This record gives sequence, structure tokens and C-alpha cells, in this order.
Amino acid sequence: MTAGPRADRSESFGEALLGMVLDRAHELPPHLIGPLVADTMERLGGRRPQVLLQDYGQLLLVPLPGKGLADGDPQTIDDSAAGRCFLDALPVELPEDDGVRVHLPLLDGGDQVGVMAVTLDRVDEEDRRMLRRLSALVADLLVTKHGYSDLFFRTRRRQPMSVAAEIQWSLLPPLAMVMPTVAVAGVLEPAYDVAGDSFDYALNGDVLHLAMIDAMGHGLSAATMATVAIGAYRHARRLDTGLREIYAFMDDAVAKQFGADHFVTAQMMRLDTRTGHLQWVNAGHPAPILVRDHRVTRRLVGPTTLPVGLGGAEPELNELGLERGDRVLCFTDGLIEEHTAGGEQFGENQLVRLVNGLERTGRGVRAVARALSHTLKRARGGHTTDDATLLLVEWRG
Repeated sequence: MTAGPRADRSESFGEALLGMVLDRAHELPPHLIGPLVADTMERLGGRRPQVLLQDYGQLLLVPLPGKGLADGDPQTIDDSAAGRCFLDALPVELPEDDGVRVHLPLLDGGDQVGVMAVTLDRVDEEDRRMLRRLSALVADLLVTKHGYSDLFFRTRRRQPMSVAAEIQWSLLPPLAMVMPTVAVAGVLEPAYDVAGDSFDYALNGDVLHLAMIDAMGHGLSAATMATVAIGAYRHARRLDTGLREIYAFMDDAVAKQFGADHFVTAQMMRLDTRTGHLQWVNAGHPAPILVRDHRVTRRLVGPTTLPVGLGGAEPELNELGLERGDRVLCFTDGLIEEHTAGGEQFGENQLVRLVNGLERTGRGVRAVARALSHTLKRARGGHTTDDATLLLVEWRG
């Protein structure tokens, strides 16, 4: 049998360019990611390439240093083209005297790593496709290399960070996850001095698991207690136990480690992403808020048990059927118990009013969670005496 003509397997320019990045990625030291991006952009005819990372306070996009990358001042997320790209997770093109400045979101699983920017003489669909694929590769590189170096941490840190906050940030999952059926976004405040607040989540098959905790006290002792609580939660969750069993495991771990006079308020949830069926147990934590059709519908008040560590009774399961597009807001008491600039306690009514206002913007959970946290902080006069953490979940159906 005579063999047919061999298909043309030569690399196109775009395939060769992306292949060059992939070929070098495996053993690429973290500090050479920037130079690799600069080299790739130069081959595309690009100028002034930048990789901009979100700072821990979620206020600025900070240029990553590296040979060939353009430097410059950090750009404010709320008032820049790069910030618009970041918030909407969409490319932004800005005409300039010498060409077009293109900003692309650096997305990894829906989490926003930052923004990649470059100036080209002109931009066509081939350029857009190439840059979109390249930005996805760069985002993956930044995430996979993050654990090998302090470079990215130092770039993102804009002020001194407490030891307690260092511990808490090392515990956290990505601040956001956006999938076809579900989206999650969380914010920790004060970013550089958070201690006892934390959250965790995992998408295991069709089930989203979530937890939010608030360890008593402040500083390093609270961070240590939060570490034990989150570690116990993950351990029990990974054994595929139910919510009641997870509570019992966390309660036992905190009590044995810290004694009967220490506790952690907690809320653990399971969401079936196929059906929207939500279950949760509440251990002395503020009740979540349900947002439906861009309005706060009600507080999800239900049976509670004692905080973790105090040996409470077996918790009762709370259940709710979500509708497509519903959002559930979980928060710690620091979000509503802080006093406003005028001296009055902030309270849930103001929280509801602000949530309703932000929901009408139609933005995704990541942008809404960030805007809500910053709006609340401004309403308190920029003052935070306690950790104030929120976690926003959307069932997309």
C-alpha cells in the first residue's frame, strides 16, 4: 500500500512563538519569567511590555521587575485602563501616539493574577488571538512558579505585613474561582494585619465545599488558632465526611490544642453545583445573606451550635434551594460591628444597602466582593479595629 502525502507539520509563526515559551517554561527560574515575556513580545513587534500584579490590598497593579520589562509607578485599579481590564477580566485597547496599548487579563481558573500590557503598531485579530493565548500561558507560569520564590510576594506587598497576616495569606486558596457552574470570591481586611479570619473552598466534582472562620483574639495567637481550624476542616473534608462530622472534627482539634476557653466561630457549606441545593452548619457565626435578582432577599437565619472548640451539640443542617444567578454573602462580625466615622456601629442595614447598590452594576463576584470590601472600609473612615472578611458565592447553574 502506497503511503499518502505527509501532512505539513511545520510550525507557523504563532505556534513556534508559543512553543518557545512552553519549551522553556519547565526549568525556567521565577525571576526569568519577566525577561521571557519581554523577549516574546519583542518577537511580536511589541514595545514597553509589562506584567502588572495585584497588590495584597487589592488597590494597585504593580509592575513586575525584570530585564526587558518596562518599569513605572503602580497603577490604581479603580482609575486606569489596566484596572478596567483587571476588574472586567477582558482585554482593553488604548490608542496612543505610537500605536495601540493592549492590556490583557492574566487569568488562572478565574482568579485574576494581574494584567499583561504591550504596545503594538496596530492590532488585528491574529494579534489578539496570539496575545490572548500568550497571556494564558504567562498566568499559568506566574501561578506555578509562585511557590519557588519571594519575588512575586515582594512585588505585591506595598507595606509591612505582620507575622499573623503572613500566616493567613499562606493558608488561603486563590481569592477567586470562576467556573461554568459556580463562582467564588473572597477578601481579607486588613490585608497587611489580618489575624483570626480565614476562609477555604474546594470544588470536588460537582460539589463546592466552603468554610469561613473567625478565631477569637488578635495577632499571632488568633492566626495560630485559625491555622488549626482550617487544617482540621481540610482534613475532615478530604475524608469525604458530612458537615456535622466536619464540625465535630474541628471542635475536637481546637479544644485539644487550645483548651476550653478558646473558640472559633465558623460556617461550613456544601453546594451541589448541578442542582443548586445548598446545605450549611453555623457555629456561632453571623448568618449569611441571600442575594437574588441583584437584591438582598433575606438573611439565611437557622439553627446554630456553639463555636468550634466549645463542645457544642451536633449542629442541625440548614438547607436551601438556590435559583440560577443567586449569590450568597458570608462575612465575619468585623464587617458589621466596626464603628463608622461618626461613631455609630456600622450594622447590617448599611451592609444590605451597599450590597444592593453594588449588585446593580452587573459585575462578576470578584469585582463585587472587592468593591464591597473597599466601600465598607471607606464608610468606616478607612478604620478597621477587627478583621473584616467576606466571601461571595454565585450559583451559575
